[in-house]
Amino acid sequence: MRISLNWLRELTDITMSPEQLAETLTMAGFEVEDIEDRRTWADGVVLGKVISCAQHPNADKLRVCQVDIGAGDEPLNIVCGAPNARADIYVAVATVGTYLPNVDLKIKPAKLRGVPSAGMICSLAELGLTKESAGIHIFELENPQLGSDVRPLLGLDDVILDLTATANRADALSMVGVAREVAALTGSTVRLPEAGELGETLSEGSNLRVDNSLQSCPIYIGTAIEGVKIGPSPEWLQRRLQAAGIRPINNVVDVTNYILLEWGQPLHAFDRERLQSVAGSESLTIGVRYAKAGESLKTLDGQLRALQEQNLLIVANDKPVALAGVMGGEETEVGDGTQNLVLEAAIFEGAAIRRSSRSQGLRSESSTRYERGVNQAELPVACRRALKLIAELAGGVPVSQAISRTGPTSFTRSVELRLDRVNQLLGKVKRGDATGELQPEEMERILTALGCCVERTQERVWAVTVPAYRYRDLEREIDLIEEIARLYGYDNFCETLPGSAMLGYLPVEEQLTRELRSAFRAAGLTELMHYSLVKPVSENQVALANPLFVEYSGLRSEMLSGLIDAFQYNLQQGNGALNGFEIGRIFWKDGDVLKEASALAGVIGGDPEVGRWVRGGREQALSWFEAKGVLESVFGRFNVPVEWKQESSEERLHPGRTASLWVGDSRLGIFGQLHPELRQERDLPDAVYVFQLDLAVLLAAVGEGALGRRFRAYSSYPASDRDIAFFAPVGVSVAEFEGAIVKAAGSLLESVEVFDEYRGEHVPSGQRSLAFRLVYRVGDRTLTDSDVEPVHQKVREALVKQFDVSLRS
Repeated sequence: MRISLNWLRELTDITMSPEQLAETLTMAGFEVEDIEDRRTWADGVVLGKVISCAQHPNADKLRVCQVDIGAGDEPLNIVCGAPNARADIYVAVATVGTYLPNVDLKIKPAKLRGVPSAGMICSLAELGLTKESAGIHIFELENPQLGSDVRPLLGLDDVILDLTATANRADALSMVGVAREVAALTGSTVRLPEAGELGETLSEGSNLRVDNSLQSCPIYIGTAIEGVKIGPSPEWLQRRLQAAGIRPINNVVDVTNYILLEWGQPLHAFDRERLQSVAGSESLTIGVRYAKAGESLKTLDGQLRALQEQNLLIVANDKPVALAGVMGGEETEVGDGTQNLVLEAAIFEGAAIRRSSRSQGLRSESSTRYERGVNQAELPVACRRALKLIAELAGGVPVSQAISRTGPTSFTRSVELRLDRVNQLLGKVKRGDATGELQPEEMERILTALGCCVERTQERVWAVTVPAYRYRDLEREIDLIEEIARLYGYDNFCETLPGSAMLGYLPVEEQLTRELRSAFRAAGLTELMHYSLVKPVSENQVALANPLFVEYSGLRSEMLSGLIDAFQYNLQQGNGALNGFEIGRIFWKDGDVLKEASALAGVIGGDPEVGRWVRGGREQALSWFEAKGVLESVFGRFNVPVEWKQESSEERLHPGRTASLWVGDSRLGIFGQLHPELRQERDLPDAVYVFQLDLAVLLAAVGEGALGRRFRAYSSYPASDRDIAFFAPVGVSVAEFEGAIVKAAGSLLESVEVFDEYRGEHVPSGQRSLAFRLVYRVGDRTLTDSDVEPVHQKVREALVKQFDVSLRS
């Protein structure tokens, strides 16, 4: 909020400089982002009178003016190009040597088309008050004093502080709220603006009534005003609005904006005749309700808005006339022909206004304050203040008032405060070269300055009654302690380091996840990241109630789709085939229950080889087993025993080249090659493989042991190799044979791997020829044939017994 120091000085005494005040407010939690010193904009600009104005002899659009600035010397000869320059007007004159920072111009003696010019007659744009000006500014003054400083006449004797308040301090979005804060920080007193009294209330025969039963509107005050004369606001009011960044419109609208700035209370004025026209009756019933399907409203910004059910409306005889707390309607706006008003002063629930404003993509000064919370206790005061100003500036007379209240009427709260708790949380305070505790009288002084009533109930215990204007944010003891720290000054407390420190650490699950990321990157895969928001395509997807985009209103239930899309996109952009993996969350519905889990998924389709010049630069697609080997290298790094089983349930994968992965009895995930139809539809290469794993199952299989891997001494003795070949049924997997071999060979076996498979001539129908190499080794001696042969024979017998194989070696 932009704070005028001149206005602030009317509400409280300020003796410090603007820079000191900005530092004080910032240290108290109100960040001052900028100091706009308007006094520099017109330093050296004085009031002058144009005595004569003649046509320039050498230029059609220039005039030669004789200007008296009350210096007692001859009038200044100034060449001026403004079309409204004429004799007998009072103007702002920048004398020689004056610097105008807004146009970056220093006034020097000059000759314009041969005529000397000693100064410049200024427009409001050149003084920084407007962006554009049609001509020079002409003063309308009763007792002008030539040569006097024009800054007080234009409101340029002011300094503006651009202040940002925290979300809980809605009271700081008003001049009265800031004045209270400054008074508490400096020890001065607050002078509240005179509100006036309302002499007449609603009578039984009035044709204005308020009908509201919503909790979203705790109180609504509607006041009928007659005999209004619309016109421009006085200069002082326009300057205050402009200093705050608000454009003056007319005296009535300007008063409502003035109260918004002064008390932080949004108001809205309706043209009563226009209200009656929209309502279709002279008898008005003002109501508050939510919008219905199909309703629309044209707001003051000229936009026709399709209303949604979360939009809170002001209605006249059930016809929408305003977006409550956000913006009024164009049909009922106050204009030049307005004679009678209905003034709205209301409190709306912050959450309701936030939803309404967001659904329309419309934020205003009013909605900003309602969202943070408006001071309900002083609503009648702000209303009376507005009625007083409308009567003074527009001649309006309040004739009736209707009030509807659904919320509380009392805004007092008592909070227990313990001095021991205050000192425990805030610590020692600095007292010169020594330290000490915060004393009772210091705490009482601070709370009293905030407007609290403090009463001691026990030794070192107080009952603190919170002022009504701080009812929303001072709710607990800790809130009061925070206020004490703020006003005492954070820099006045001792810096205390913790007595002991503990090293930070990552949870085991996070450490293991990082190890997995490192392993997949080492295997040649790039880590990817996709949004969890996807297009809704299935019934088990979780749908968002309030999505950012309608087309992405669901949460992903699997990760393969995003990886396939990423692979296709990379090809289309000329980036080549993609080898990548992703760790993220997936979501789904199990009946009415919403569930989520972590998953690890990847896509493999690019040639990982370097030095393709030996193949003429051509890429070589990975085989199914090479792609499978990427995963096996990761599983092998963590000693995870994974069993691969044939799978055909996933429609997007090749039914004969898909496997499910298992760790014991737990399903780990799925791996397979993309289905030919999908590859043809997406124009993808032949060899593209994808996988999705359950991260929880994988982490459980990896175990904490992976974090403390230790070196195990390798054997210095030679190995003894043995090959075994046999005809085996096609339906038995290699993994089953390997399991049987490992179990039969026992501790002598170091490794086993298949090195040959053959199907065709000389192989029985329905079988295949497999050959395995078994490596036997121990760490304490060289194995002899007498050690190896009995074990190897045991392996042969086990294979024949379990699988009825036909041994070939």
